[in-house]
Amino acid sequence: MTISMKDEILKRILAADGEAVSGQELADSLGVSRTAVWKHMQTLQEEGYTFDTIKKKGYVLTGVPNSLSPTQIKLFLKTEHFGRSIHYYDVVDSTQTIAHKLAQEGAPHGTIIIGEEQTAGRGRMARPWESAHGTGIWMTVIVRPDVTPQQASSYTLVVAVAVTMAIKTLYKHVEPAIKWPNDLLINGKKCTGILTEMQAEADLVQALLVGIGINANQAAADFSPDIADIATSLRLEAGEEINRAALVASILHYLEQFTELYVKEGFASLKTLWQQMSCTIGQRIEVTTIRERFEGVASGITDDGVLQLTQDDGTVRTIYAGDIKIL
Repeated sequence: MTISMKDEILKRILAADGEAVSGQELADSLGVSRTAVWKHMQTLQEEGYTFDTIKKKGYVLTGVPNSLSPTQIKLFLKTEHFGRSIHYYDVVDSTQTIAHKLAQEGAPHGTIIIGEEQTAGRGRMARPWESAHGTGIWMTVIVRPDVTPQQASSYTLVVAVAVTMAIKTLYKHVEPAIKWPNDLLINGKKCTGILTEMQAEADLVQALLVGIGINANQAAADFSPDIADIATSLRLEAGEEINRAALVASILHYLEQFTELYVKEGFASLKTLWQQMSCTIGQRIEVTTIRERFEGVASGITDDGVLQLTQDDGTVRTIYAGDIKIL
């Protein structure tokens, strides 16, 4: 991907590591006018970057925004496809809704839609998801894997492994655990939800729309009374402010790697890793489906990502979809 002039200027100033960078040197090395450099610096300041200007020396970076802007995300990005096209919004109704439209219009594999705030964020079964401004990661990834709709049913589990790996890589003392099929818990409280929707024709997946909602920098008081006892944020668990752009880039890094593996070898290639990260397997759970509610011990998961439950009479049931509660 071709890096923009503005991003190249920022990259060089960051590389200076606190030393002054001459505007004229930037102009000469990039083959642009001094005025063009100044205009890009103004844009960076509007995005929340702060600089000191030292006479006869140049610009010194003094502050970086904790934002999800494309400029900030691309500073950390190491992928080939994922995140190379970014649609960024300050406020959006739902990144998932926009992703559906963009996917139908042909948006490329790995495109992300990300917002600082969602006014109509949603999870599974259209449940509302609190998405306050500047506190979390609210994004959808458009994935175009060469798999059938049947194979794609386990992709949410792949995403859960990628997000867990990303969190553990950046915050090694935080231990997220995967609750089948689409939640990440920390110390028993929910910090992440995943929503995978599909656009398909016959036996061909056109696109998977992978919504990822992460409570990143909320304080305890930020959660509404309805979820205060069951929700947490990475900041609360890590004891430090979360660099959201760095975490997004890390998620995209692992998601790209695991998606390639998944397309080649199926979920079976990631099954062991998923089991190691799971807080579901081995636990007594209550399962609620459209038709019934029942209990048992979550005894395993198949190569297709289907949950296996052993009931008290020894009967093993397979759970393709439903809500579970760890008892």
